[in-house]
Amino acid sequence: MKAINQKCVSFIKENFATCKETAQLELEYLEHSTAKYKGETIYSLHIPKIFTKEAENVIKYAAETMYGILRKVIEEYLHSADYRKLFGFSKELEEMICNTPHYKNLLPICRLDIFLNEEDYSYKFCEFNGDGTSSMNEDRELNLAFEKTALYSYLEENYVIRTYELFDSWANSCKEIYEGMGKSIEGTRIAVVDFLEKGCSIYEFEQFCKAFKNAGFDACVCEIRDLTYDGKYLYTKDKERIDIIYRRAVTSDIMANKQEIKPFLESVKDKNVCLIGDFCTHIMHDKILFQLLRQEETKRFLTKEENEFVSAHVPYTIRLTKEIIKEKKVAGTKDFWIIKPEDSYGAKGVFAGRNHSCEEWSDLLEKHSDKDYLLQEFVTPYRSNNIDFHLGKENQVKEYSNLTGLYVYNGKFAGVYSRQSAKEIISTEHDENDVASLVIENK
Repeated sequence: MKAINQKCVSFIKENFATCKETAQLELEYLEHSTAKYKGETIYSLHIPKIFTKEAENVIKYAAETMYGILRKVIEEYLHSADYRKLFGFSKELEEMICNTPHYKNLLPICRLDIFLNEEDYSYKFCEFNGDGTSSMNEDRELNLAFEKTALYSYLEENYVIRTYELFDSWANSCKEIYEGMGKSIEGTRIAVVDFLEKGCSIYEFEQFCKAFKNAGFDACVCEIRDLTYDGKYLYTKDKERIDIIYRRAVTSDIMANKQEIKPFLESVKDKNVCLIGDFCTHIMHDKILFQLLRQEETKRFLTKEENEFVSAHVPYTIRLTKEIIKEKKVAGTKDFWIIKPEDSYGAKGVFAGRNHSCEEWSDLLEKHSDKDYLLQEFVTPYRSNNIDFHLGKENQVKEYSNLTGLYVYNGKFAGVYSRQSAKEIISTEHDENDVASLVIENK
């Protein structure tokens, strides 16, 4: 991967004027596309994340192995009251989680984010995303935009290029789940449901609706607050019956707004709607799992190989308490640590010690200790070269940190979402740049 990245850099430098010109076509496409986040066009860099077949095999193994471990964790949580206590969820949330759906695969969809070293293919997990897994549309649009560039033409001349299809494959996974329950999809309506005022993914939701319709479903996008329930069926705002919900509303948002969404919650509790992305997926979304994966209570039901996998690829994590701060000498070793909330998304409230002065770090530790925060080993992201061709920028090749999101649909690796940042924390809250993701093989 490093060698191919360097080939791209060399091509750009040797054909700079042409690359800059075609990059404007790429950026113009994105500006008029559905690649939006909160109404704004996503910010992108020019060189895509290019995976070799060897690299793809590595990330596929990483994704599917961790997926298998997460499924075991969910099953243990559901069957063991003692194990449930380790998570510390409220009684209400615990009851929601344990009210499991009729389908067998309790983790239909997830995105597992990793820090991948592109030279030796070592990796560490950064975050597990379940119910609100997103950004499939960004990847789709980025790849369409990249096809307009001279760099794409260069790669196409020399390699066989393949991109990931993330919409029809998910629609077919939902079809597989529903038919596995002994149901027919004929006349079946699936609703993509979220708190729509967040405005993050409406174009993505519409793209999924197209895919669902291609798979044979009726499909619509619904504001979760607008749903109604008559004790037997759940309905859209327009009184259309809903048979399946593809849930994009994350559990933390649902719990914070539960008084406003009683029809949704009651229909799920009564099992009168098929909820794909059930509440049991929250077990793997909560970041306390990073600590629990290394504890004896989890080790005992994992295989030797799975425990070795966790040890090698899950960063050391523990609840942030005053006692731990003292025991681990966290205040004096700030560059080795990062702190983050147990239950959040989008890297909100995440602080890396190396980004703060000693005084700032001590203040952060004092502020967040014993308050549902985690202390985690800091993993330095792999840095690779890219170039920003936006107007007004330097247009210089620079190094960027990498974060690789691995989609898994129904237990099978489905694709990648790639992000880069000039900083070491990669998120929209800090400095996130999206790049296309593709796989190449020699012709």
